[in-house]
Amino acid sequence: MSEDRSRTADHAGVALPRRILVAGSAGAGKSTLARELSARLGLPYTELDALYHGPDWIPREGFVRDVEQIVRSDAWVSEWQYTPVRSLLLERAELLVALDYSRARVMTRVVRRTLRRRIRRVELWNGNQEPPLRTIMTDREHIVRWAWTMFELNRQRMRALEKTSTAALDVRRFTSPRQTERWLDDLGAQPPGGRTASVSTTL
Repeated sequence: MSEDRSRTADHAGVALPRRILVAGSAGAGKSTLARELSARLGLPYTELDALYHGPDWIPREGFVRDVEQIVRSDAWVSEWQYTPVRSLLLERAELLVALDYSRARVMTRVVRRTLRRRIRRVELWNGNQEPPLRTIMTDREHIVRWAWTMFELNRQRMRALEKTSTAALDVRRFTSPRQTERWLDDLGAQPPGGRTASVSTTL
């Protein structure tokens, strides 16, 4: 059994992660994967977008304080994003899954998602909705333009983290949804009552 009592162990005595982050560019599927990991591993999930965005897209004043409260707990799954809290999240995380997909794949996903949300008037966080599509041309922070602009920086961050993976923070970087799905399948294939945080995947 690991000396870190915040971790549990499966029937084989393998230490399991109880604090997990998912990194990636906007549209890569961070929240979708985080929810899946939460369900499979029985860990509470917090969506950072819901904490960050107040009504009318105004950042909430209590955002950092809320994240501090979450990371102090023994178990959680969330996304690795928002500069004011990146270091807070990393300090406590045990596993970081990086979705390092191609720019073409990410942009296709974020455009499709934006169109669907706007056409269907999907309510997002605290009553917000995607703005009119024409604002893509006028708003530099529109999610589609933001995803394009920040793509390379997000990629550099993920690859830099992978190089510094340690026993305290296991970093898993996947370059395609197929790799991610294989990893998830391996998690789901564990015997009843047994889960593993260290599944071998060729990257």
